[in-house]
Amino acid sequence: MSATPASTPRLFVDLPLGPDTAPVIDGAAAHYLLNVMRLKTGDPLLLFDNRSGEWLGAIADAGKRSLSVRIDRQTRDLEAVPDLWLCFAPVKKARLDWIIEKATELGVARLQPVITERTIVERVKAERIEAQIIEACEQCGRTAVPTLADPVKLPQLLKDWPAGRTLLFADEAGGAPFASVDAPAPAAILTGPEGGFTDRERALLLASTDVRRVALGPRILRAETAAIAATSLWMARHGDWT
Repeated sequence: MSATPASTPRLFVDLPLGPDTAPVIDGAAAHYLLNVMRLKTGDPLLLFDNRSGEWLGAIADAGKRSLSVRIDRQTRDLEAVPDLWLCFAPVKKARLDWIIEKATELGVARLQPVITERTIVERVKAERIEAQIIEACEQCGRTAVPTLADPVKLPQLLKDWPAGRTLLFADEAGGAPFASVDAPAPAAILTGPEGGFTDRERALLLASTDVRRVALGPRILRAETAAIAATSLWMARHGDWT
């Protein structure tokens, strides 16, 4: 079996894929493949569907605004990502984009926006973030797309918190060194907004039996840096990096 060229375009399709399927791609994705990548009939494509893994196909027919794909074979199964949630306070656009992209690359299973007392950006455009998640999955080789949850206020998050899932609270005021905390899956990380957590929020968090307070070193980190640093530390110890 010949190897797939590294330059083969890789695309998410929200359609069930299999050996007997013939997916049709249209819209922005078709425009990109046909007019930017200049693909033509017979050119290879890698497709994944968040259901069955990744499949190699070839363009069977290329029109002006759409193309159909002939599926040849499965290249990868649907991956089993570590059961880690990243709960984060939304930040300004460019920094939020960075959190979404890097958390997806690192392998989180769920992205949970959390509205705190000092959160400046309370409106989260789900459609835009979902597009960023898909783009990151296409680039990094993920076959399982992380879930994007609806934004929730911190008190409600804690009220509805599932039993048995450890919540690692990255507290700028201090805590146990993150690398020393044993918190395998199912687990979650909570990072705050640019202004940090209030004393009232900190007391609410520490009153929960599922919360463990952790520190991310001696320096004050930006909100987006804290989210990705904490995710990286957890993945290195409990995730699929080992």
